[in-house]
Amino acid sequence: MPLPNAILADVSFLQDLRRDIHAHPELGFEEERTSDIVASLLEEAGLQVHRGLGKTGVVGTLHLGNGSRSIGLRADMDALAMPEMAERPYKSRFPGKMHACGHDGHTTLLLGAARYLARTRNFSGKVHFIFQPAEEGRGGAKKMVEDGLFDLFPCDAVYGLHNMPGLATDEMAVVAGPQLASSDSWFVTFKGTGTHGAKPHLGKDPITASGHFLSALQTIVGRVVDPLQPAVVSACSVQAGDPKALNVIPDIVEIGGTARAYSAKVRDQLEVEIERLARGVAAMFGIDVFYEFRRRIPPVVNDADATARALKAAQAVCGAKVMTEFPPSTAGDDFAFFGDAVPGAYVWLGNGPAVDGALHHNTAYDFNDEAIPTGVAFWATLVEQELSA
Repeated sequence: MPLPNAILADVSFLQDLRRDIHAHPELGFEEERTSDIVASLLEEAGLQVHRGLGKTGVVGTLHLGNGSRSIGLRADMDALAMPEMAERPYKSRFPGKMHACGHDGHTTLLLGAARYLARTRNFSGKVHFIFQPAEEGRGGAKKMVEDGLFDLFPCDAVYGLHNMPGLATDEMAVVAGPQLASSDSWFVTFKGTGTHGAKPHLGKDPITASGHFLSALQTIVGRVVDPLQPAVVSACSVQAGDPKALNVIPDIVEIGGTARAYSAKVRDQLEVEIERLARGVAAMFGIDVFYEFRRRIPPVVNDADATARALKAAQAVCGAKVMTEFPPSTAGDDFAFFGDAVPGAYVWLGNGPAVDGALHHNTAYDFNDEAIPTGVAFWATLVEQELSA
C-alpha cells in the first residue's frame, strides 16, 4: 500500500533522531540519555509515560475509544561494548561503545509509530509502547517482567521487530514457530595436579583431559541429540597455564562456551550431556571437575495467532514482499521473556545489503535509514488492524 503522508513527512525527523542515538550509544541498564529522549518524545505526543521498569525502561501508553483489547510493541535501546570502525558523520562518540545491532533504529521506528498514532488516532483500545533496556545479554526483558511489566500493563499480545541485513528495506519476514534459539552459558573447570612439564607422571594433567573433552564435545550434537532437532554447543574460551612458563603443567583448565536450542527438551538435554561428558573425562584422568550451566535466554517461539495478525499487517504494508518462510536464527533475544508471559510474535524487517560484509555485531554495521518508513508503517498498521475502531 502507499505509505501515509503523515509517516513520510516524519522521516527526516526520525532519521536525524536515529543518527543522534547512534552517535550516543549506551550499554545495558545505562540508557539514561536514550530513555530521557524516548520519554520526552512520548510525553510530547500526548502518551502516558511510565519510567523505571528494568531500571532504564520506558513504557508509553496510548488509550483511545472503548475497545477492550490491549497490545504491547517492544523496541530495544541498548548498544554493544565494541568499537565502531567505519567512518560516518554520526559515528559513536564513545570509544568501545557502538550501536552494532540496530537498536537505535528499533527505538526510532517505535517512536515514529507512537507519534503517528497519537496524531491520527485511528484505533480503539490500548497500546503499550515498550522501550526495553539491556537486550544484549544483560537481562533487560526479564528485569522488566520481574518489575511487573504485564501486571501494570496487561497485554493480549506482544510484538517485537528486528532488522535483518540481506532483506530489502521494503521486505519483511513473518513466520510462526521458532525464530531464535535459547542462549545459555556453560563452564567446566578441570582441576588436576600441576607438575614439571618434563615429569608429567608426577602430576595429573588437566590440559590433556581438556583436549579429550573438547574433541568429544561435538558428539553431543552429532550423536546424542535427535538429528531433526537443531542444537549448537560451542567452546568459546579456554584458559590454562602461562605462555611464559612452558615447562609447567598447570593445576587448572577453565573452559566456557555457549549452548543453543529451539526446544525445552533439547535445552535440558544439552545441560545434562555437557556435564556427563565433563565428569566422564575427569574420571578417566583421575582429576576433579566443576560444572555450571547458566540459563540466560529461552528460545523465541512465535504464537500462531499473534503471527497471523502480524503477517496481515506486514502484507498490508509490503504486499507480496513478505516472506512466510525464513530460516530461524541460532542467535538469541530476550524478547523470549515477553513471549513466555504473553502470546507474542517477533518479525524481521529488511535492512538492505550487508555493506562491506557488515552484519549484526560487526564494527562497520549501521541501521539502514531507508527502512524507517516501512518499519513505522508496519507498527502503525498492526495497531490499526488489531484495534480497529
